[in-house]
Amino acid sequence: MEMPIVIVGGGIMGALSAWMLASAQKPVVLLEQGALGQESSWAGGGIVSPLYPWRYSPAVTALAHWSQHFYPALAGQLLKQTGIDPEVHATGLYWLDLEDEALALDWARRLDYPLQQVDIAQARAAVPALAAGFEHALHMPGLASVRNPRLLKALHAALLQLPNVSLRENCVVSGFIIEDGRVAGVQTAQGDLRAEQVVLAAGAWSGELLKTLGLTLPVQPVKGQMILYQCARDFLPAMVLGKGRYAIPRRDGLVLIGSTLEHAGFDKTPTAEALSSLKASAEELLPALAEAEVVGHWAGLRPGSPEGIPFIGELAEFPGLWLNCGHYRNGLVLAPASCELLKNLLLDEAPVIDANPYAPSGRMHEALPS
Repeated sequence: MEMPIVIVGGGIMGALSAWMLASAQKPVVLLEQGALGQESSWAGGGIVSPLYPWRYSPAVTALAHWSQHFYPALAGQLLKQTGIDPEVHATGLYWLDLEDEALALDWARRLDYPLQQVDIAQARAAVPALAAGFEHALHMPGLASVRNPRLLKALHAALLQLPNVSLRENCVVSGFIIEDGRVAGVQTAQGDLRAEQVVLAAGAWSGELLKTLGLTLPVQPVKGQMILYQCARDFLPAMVLGKGRYAIPRRDGLVLIGSTLEHAGFDKTPTAEALSSLKASAEELLPALAEAEVVGHWAGLRPGSPEGIPFIGELAEFPGLWLNCGHYRNGLVLAPASCELLKNLLLDEAPVIDANPYAPSGRMHEALPS
């Protein structure tokens, strides 16, 4: 009987990797220390783009570009398979009063992205709720968001339908089984579990697990808080981003406002200070939100990494152990390409994009941004 691929971490990276590997007929065991998809992947906003894509390296852009094209088909397949709609919602995005507008436009011209300068009056006509005082706008039509809690719910349901997937929630992994210099499984609170290969996709917790092997992975938790308003369905027709904060509409009238960036270790307690700051930002962008009800306030822990470039590939020091982690602020954006690339490498397929920028070798000791 073929030994499984064991995946540690049930967020978007672990769940989507499991789905892709299982769809390639591999036996998969997915381990999650809590409930599947309830950490950073649940807590994010779901914009299918980095917030300021021109400020990132080509390595991040390559993953984002592939994923943006893949998301509609992924959502359609999951909806067909499970009846749960991940709601890929193509509203477009308006950036307001950017300091590096010229850089953004140059980036878009070079890469043939449909980012364009628009008159502020045009932005106000498209988004009537927009605050006065903004003077400049860039617009990318067709840019989408995904309703990440529903995406994770759909993936969960899809995995439960696959006969070659075993999903183990509330299963804490404490270390790795090493035999003949390679990783041959994991140690869990429920006992040892042997594997053909092990994939570490534990988000902000990935570095903690690698410490058990004496390795230092430059991935650390970066706290982010968000709030959620209930509005009319037509209140916000497009995503908007100004003064470092963004607003994302859902189809049912919910509007997300995010987010904070805090270095607070593994504490993800929502704070009154962040709530006050986010409400102030919301009202600066969309003044009518002062009269709307806040129906949610939460925090999540992003897996911070140098330049936000994820680690994807096998560890040279410990063959049999693969990484798919360190996506920082862009886990949902980069997940489809990251998980497809991991599958390609693990199954010795032709990679969908150049894998070299994400290889762990030579990058394990990069400095984290302060």
